[in-house]
Amino acid sequence: MTVNTDDPHMLWRPSRERIQSSLLYQFMIQLSKQQNTLFHDYHQLHHWSIAHSDIFWDQVWDFSDVIGHKGDPTCFTPLQSTLPAKETQWFPNATLNFAENLLKNWNRHAAADAIVFHCEGQKEQQQRISWQQLYRQTSQLTQFLADKGVKQGDVVAGYIPNIPQAIIAMLATSALGAIWTSTSPDFGADSVVERFGQTKPKVLLAANGYFYNGKSHSSLGNITQMLSQLPSVEQLIVVPYTQVDIRAFTASIPKTITLTLWQSALDPYEPADIQFAPVPFNHPLYILYSSGTTGKPKCIVHSTGGLLLNHLKEHKLHCNVKSGDRIFYFTTCGWMMWNWLVSGLASGATVILYDGSPFYPNASVLWDMAEQEQLSLFGTSAKYLEALEKQNYSPNQFYSLPHLQTLCSTGSVLAPEQFDYVYNHIKSDVQLASISGGTDICGCFAIGNPLNPVYKGECQSQALGMDVRVFNEQGQSELTQQGELVCCNSFPNQPIGFWNDPDGKRYHNAYWNTYPNTWHHGDFVALSSTGGMVFFGRSDAVLNPGGVRIGTAEVYRQVNPLHEITDSVVIGQNWKNDVRVVLFVQLADGYLLDDALKATIRQRIKHHCSPRHIPAVILPVTDIPRTKSGKLVELAVRNIVHNLPVTNMGALANPAALEEYKGLKELE
Repeated sequence: MTVNTDDPHMLWRPSRERIQSSLLYQFMIQLSKQQNTLFHDYHQLHHWSIAHSDIFWDQVWDFSDVIGHKGDPTCFTPLQSTLPAKETQWFPNATLNFAENLLKNWNRHAAADAIVFHCEGQKEQQQRISWQQLYRQTSQLTQFLADKGVKQGDVVAGYIPNIPQAIIAMLATSALGAIWTSTSPDFGADSVVERFGQTKPKVLLAANGYFYNGKSHSSLGNITQMLSQLPSVEQLIVVPYTQVDIRAFTASIPKTITLTLWQSALDPYEPADIQFAPVPFNHPLYILYSSGTTGKPKCIVHSTGGLLLNHLKEHKLHCNVKSGDRIFYFTTCGWMMWNWLVSGLASGATVILYDGSPFYPNASVLWDMAEQEQLSLFGTSAKYLEALEKQNYSPNQFYSLPHLQTLCSTGSVLAPEQFDYVYNHIKSDVQLASISGGTDICGCFAIGNPLNPVYKGECQSQALGMDVRVFNEQGQSELTQQGELVCCNSFPNQPIGFWNDPDGKRYHNAYWNTYPNTWHHGDFVALSSTGGMVFFGRSDAVLNPGGVRIGTAEVYRQVNPLHEITDSVVIGQNWKNDVRVVLFVQLADGYLLDDALKATIRQRIKHHCSPRHIPAVILPVTDIPRTKSGKLVELAVRNIVHNLPVTNMGALANPAALEEYKGLKELE
């Protein structure tokens, strides 16, 4: 419902009917009866979920009807451990299968859509896969993989667009107790080898090409180059997705590798009951990769039970995803939001996939799909919402979106102006959930909830079961000041560790080495008086002029809304035994960075932030470097400015952009 309130920062508040019909409200009622404790609001529930986290996660298992043997106890912490949060084993006696839990609704909703696929400009590629069809195709591919020797603990990799075959292959892999890892086909061969070369897949699933921005791109050259450097691959499955002819390609495949086309892998097998392999709760399920822009990508291993249980919590309790809902996230198979989206099947939701550019042929493409598919949850990046606003595009002029209940945004900080944009130009009665977590946990530390209001510029709440706090540099908890996002308790979806890190040192140093017994996430944040959180950017990119820590997002919030500016990136440059703020701006067509615009930028930053925030130098650039998932690479820009190397350029969507930042006379 829209809000009439004296608080201009409150943009939306759920109606009583919406609150009482939510799964979170039902969970609270059920918990109240079982615990003989009356839960009045989200804050009280969150506090209880931390104080009694073992009971909380046990109840999430039951509320979500997880299929498996739960066992006792819920968690076990070694008494000898000096880091109990890190060493805690969740559900140490439990066994389950991830694919079984995602497919458990197939018989009940056999004819209903399980997956709907849209492809940019390719209506003939659209697919609707029913629950029965999804189960049958998963059964066929499971049999194929088993016959090829894939077993528990083996790795199956996907170099694949966001198409249904990726989900089917993941399900078949996890049905066998094997491990799935994937990346998107816009990654170059070297970047893929840097990832898959570490995890050594036995099977590689790939498409012959992909579509983006009105063009068809071949993947065959990259696949050939990759396979010559991936000796672990024994089986290649190719999906003929585009019109690229693969006949010449087959001759380039090493003789040690068997090539099979997708349909030829399925056809020899009759669909049958899948024999889901039960695996321990903490058995590896996924290997995800860090962006790798400052070093070799970290191979982060996520557990079967931990990821399933956390995604069920986030979908059902935080995003109110119910059976029959239709959910969408704009993502690729190289971003953790693909894994997050696919888990929606476990809640009985229909998963909507889109492959291609979100702006081809125009800005309406995703909103056409949203209305056609009656989406209840629409997920995207903050950068996409900013781009829509820059184009003066208002979806609510063309679409009513009556089914849309939740709009999620992540990937970077969502500026307050984009909160206004959503409610003024997309839909006034929608829960805008600005969520934040990462590949590190394949989930969220800060997330929405269907009980609380939405306040401008804030994530609604800390996630249930997670003791999320703000620490200063001395490791003291801050209630009013900006500081480091930390989590002070254990949670089931903390990673098993890193691949090929036998003594665990790299994993420990990445998250547990800053503060004793505490997960240090690397975001610069503050708690809000409303109970939410405000994000100011990555803490390793924090500006530090005169010893004052400044979050980069504070600068972007003032600069990016200017109609003269398309995008920007700000860094701290070492200068005369201090740090000075340097701002690079990408100008909109027809504008120049003259003295008047520089003065406007500086005055706006001074007025809304502080004199410390004012950039000492403002320079124009033609492009702003970002990762393939749309995240700014401030550290890479900073390294270039300081004449330091930037590793793994292939992780960038536009690596050539960095050339413009080299050797600038203005920064000498």
